[in-house]
This record gives sequence, C-alpha cells and structure tokens, in this order.
Amino acid sequence: MNPEELAKKYNLDLKKLAQEQEKLAKQLAIKDEIDFSLIDKIGAVDTAFFQNKIISVCVVLNPEMEMIAQGYFSDKIRFPYIRDFRAYRELPSMIEAFNKLEEKPDVIFVPGDGISHPRLGIASHFSISVGVPTIGISNSLPAGEVKGEYVFFNGKKTAKILQAKPGSNPMYVSPGNNISLNTAYELSKKLIKLPHKLPEPLHVAHKYVREIRKEIFENQ
Repeated sequence: MNPEELAKKYNLDLKKLAQEQEKLAKQLAIKDEIDFSLIDKIGAVDTAFFQNKIISVCVVLNPEMEMIAQGYFSDKIRFPYIRDFRAYRELPSMIEAFNKLEEKPDVIFVPGDGISHPRLGIASHFSISVGVPTIGISNSLPAGEVKGEYVFFNGKKTAKILQAKPGSNPMYVSPGNNISLNTAYELSKKLIKLPHKLPEPLHVAHKYVREIRKEIFENQ
C-alpha cells in the first residue's frame, strides 16, 4: 500500500503528524550540550520485528565497551511502516526499553536519521522524548545532496559520511539533538571496533535484539 492508502486504513492524519514533526524540530539544539570527551556511559537502541510484534532494546556500555545496563520491551505493532514517519511506529517501544535501564547513558546511538530527515528523524525524536543526546547512524542516503564527505539539505550540513573500512558501504552520521555534527562523527568513528562495521554500541544492541527476538518468539 502507498502512504495514502495506509493512512486511510489506519485512520491516520499524516499532514497533522508532519506538522508535529516540524514543530518538535524547532526544539533541537545541534551543539554539544556536555563535554563528550568525559562521558563514561554510552548507549544504543535497536528494534526488530516478528510477525505482528515489535521488540526494542536499549543497552549501556562503559568506555571499555562492556555492558553495564540493558533493557527490552515488546509490544504489538500499532503503526504501519510509512517512510518519514518511522518514529511513530518504533518510538513507543524504544522509550519503554529506555525506561527499563538501571543506568542511564550520556549519549545514545540510534539506527536511523537525526537532522538529516526532512523534518524530524527518529534519533532526534527519541532524544526529545528521553532527554539524552543522540547520534543517528543510517545505512541509506538521507534526504539531500552529497558534496564531498558531507550531506547537505536546504543548504545546511546534516550528515557526514563514515566508512568503517575500505570496500564497506558508507554510513551516514547525523546528530540527533544536543550534540554537534563534528562530535557525533568523531565519536562514531572512535567507537568502531573492526571487524564490526557499526559503532560498537550499535553492534551490541543489534546482537542483543536478535537474541531477545529468538528467545521470546522464535523458540516458541
């Protein structure tokens, strides 16, 4: 189904949701809220699906990339997949997983767009919801145009290209909120532990969500 058909089927007002995204985007601060060189708790979220279920996880690692906190939440899928409105599908369960953490992170990696979204990326939306700086990591080219190592949208730098190793597909690093583009990029680059392509917190979260999906659904 196209977005219009899905909106009608699920009784969604996409125009109203887009307006909400634009309004929330005005709250974003793309500058370093804290000294990120001093942080010692780094988080990441990830989401998986199984049939009509959604599973979200949140992990927190120390500077040695050891897990110090984790949480997950599973629920029925309540919103269809519609490009540019992904946050409304995944955000509720992501927030519930975050709320289960005994230790809260100083910054959170989110698979998806930050300010590289045309209105409000899932990384930005998540940061506004939980009050923690976020970094968006996307495997697909965000909205805008690539010029050199940056992505520009409406004349502004919104993402920077990160290639973990020669021959690998590029990742697009985009600040979500309360962190600058340069800091988001440098922290992402620093936390890549080869041979893993993703920054290590996201790799750990991705592994954890697969384990949870297998444990609570696939083994039934």
